[in-house]
Amino acid sequence: MCGIAGIIGREGETVAAEQVRRMTDALLHRGPDDEGIYAQGAVGLGMRRLSIIDLSGGRQPIHNEDESVWVVFNGEIYNFPELRAELESRGHRFYTHSDTEVIVHLYEEMGADCVTKLRGMFAIALYDMNRRSLLLARDRLGKKPLHYALEEGRLFFGSEIKALLAVAPGLAQMDPQGILQFLYFGYIPEPRTAFTPIQKLAPGHLLEFKNGQAIVRRYWDLPAYGTYEPKSEEECLEELERRLDEAVRVRLISDVPLGALLSGGVDSSVVVALMARNSSRPVQTFSISFPHAEFDEAEYARAVAEHFATDHHEFVVEPDIEQTLTHLTSMMEEPFGDSSMVPTYHVCRMARQHVTVALSGDGGDELFAGYDRYQVHIEREKIGEMPDWAGRGFREWVYPKLPSGTRGRRLAFHLSLKARDRFIDSVSYLPVLDREKGLLSADFLSWLGAEAAPTESYRNYFDQAPASDALGRLLYLDTKTYLPGDILTKVDRMSMASSLEARCPLLDHVLVEWAASLASEWKMRGGVRKYLLRKLAQRLGIPARVLDRPKQGFAMPLSDWWRKELKEGMLAILLEPQTLQRGYFDPKAVRTLVNEHLSGRRNRPTDIWLLLIFELWHRNFLRAAGGMGTAGMAGDRTLALLPGRTGPTAPAASARVD
Repeated sequence: MCGIAGIIGREGETVAAEQVRRMTDALLHRGPDDEGIYAQGAVGLGMRRLSIIDLSGGRQPIHNEDESVWVVFNGEIYNFPELRAELESRGHRFYTHSDTEVIVHLYEEMGADCVTKLRGMFAIALYDMNRRSLLLARDRLGKKPLHYALEEGRLFFGSEIKALLAVAPGLAQMDPQGILQFLYFGYIPEPRTAFTPIQKLAPGHLLEFKNGQAIVRRYWDLPAYGTYEPKSEEECLEELERRLDEAVRVRLISDVPLGALLSGGVDSSVVVALMARNSSRPVQTFSISFPHAEFDEAEYARAVAEHFATDHHEFVVEPDIEQTLTHLTSMMEEPFGDSSMVPTYHVCRMARQHVTVALSGDGGDELFAGYDRYQVHIEREKIGEMPDWAGRGFREWVYPKLPSGTRGRRLAFHLSLKARDRFIDSVSYLPVLDREKGLLSADFLSWLGAEAAPTESYRNYFDQAPASDALGRLLYLDTKTYLPGDILTKVDRMSMASSLEARCPLLDHVLVEWAASLASEWKMRGGVRKYLLRKLAQRLGIPARVLDRPKQGFAMPLSDWWRKELKEGMLAILLEPQTLQRGYFDPKAVRTLVNEHLSGRRNRPTDIWLLLIFELWHRNFLRAAGGMGTAGMAGDRTLALLPGRTGPTAPAASARVD
């Protein structure tokens, strides 16, 4: 596990090792154990290493026999022993025992398509000296991040945006559409970032850069949903158990201590059960506890730990989270609104005190239909749809005139939409161009211009999903958006902030392809979500009280905290003049939103959280030690959103709190 970064300059330019080192220094937390840099001519590749496999000999960059192919790599290749044996049988010579080296030899045989042979999580940067070309590739599901930017014939890339900004601060031109997407979804979906020149390479895609030109193409997609029908439930269960057991087993390969993040839910409990089966010593497990009982899953995690005789550790998250948020928003180069990042960060920090690698249960909800919203959507489809003219008329003329606290106002807006757009609305927090009109300032709306709606990519995924039924389309949509943009981003950033490697066996792509092919009745049956996975959990002996309880999200008790413990500190930040004068939001609308929650007229904990995270990110990441740049800013407090402006510009190689 590591962080990678680099520069490919123009013909005749020289990339200095010191430039690459500035990039890798920004990624120190991702790889505190080692550093490796290759700089020759116009090529600079760098990495920070968290040593997991071949501790003494796996130093990157790694090259082929004649040193014409060089690679830096973030992730793990779980089938590398088999690939290595095949490559050695065909005459390739290896000089390390690491999984990284199989990549260069596979590339020699297959070119860019070598990534189709890799089973694991990865972000790869490979330079071919003979072809003078760079290959960037990201794993199929998006477990490992990879960002890039093209600037005047040069290409910059890195595991995190801050690596690019360390050498090219001019890339920090804020993208208003990216900010808009954050308000809608709580994250910025691929390929956008918070900065216009910088893009994310999408999961399952690769980029080839040559002669100053970049070509991006997809190399993998989910297969058609619902094409496989097992002969019996027993056959289906046996196949799931075999495949998931294998996915867990290959992820136990490590030369360093290894454990599991245990939430007490079905997914992580199944992973721990299979780890216990495949381990010769007690599994180390780690979980989070809250003082508020309705959010606390600790007793269920303890029950699983006790049943499988794990070495269990627990951390209590208190409402004093100001220091944590200050740290997280200063290190995250984009605003990120999933509040579960806080407990995730704490459990990763705790785990890192004992292990270097931890398995998690992420992915089970998207594979086996675990979210409540799937069932709600299918039930609401039965209601039918309004005629277009009636729905549009309600949203444009009736809805804006209803007082904000009117009972059923939001539900009526929701039901006025077409079925597809109902689901997208259900996963939107602050749709400021639709039902939350009025929150944005006139200046910000002007800055946005007339680009496509932030939900367009969601509509496209839904419409183009390789599925014939509603549930399959929803699972495909979430696997393409919410899973990589929120869940896996959170897991990667919070684990890497603690220098911990997180592995997700449920997202083994071989297992994912098989699960997608199952008919929807194996995922949701008779109102039971994760039907097949629950059956497997029962077979593995997971305690009934863990399986029979209502689903809980890995979240914090924000609603109460805003009204009590966090009211005078964190919540007050939203009403400070510095915040209200930024120019993004209408001050009156922000005050109304806060007062609605405090008075109990509406419950708006997530909306408040998103606005707070955006403000803290603005203060802690965008404002570098020397203050903001002047382009797009008036002083450093208020946006000067005038015609022709591109928004705030900020060097972000270092950050501090005001």
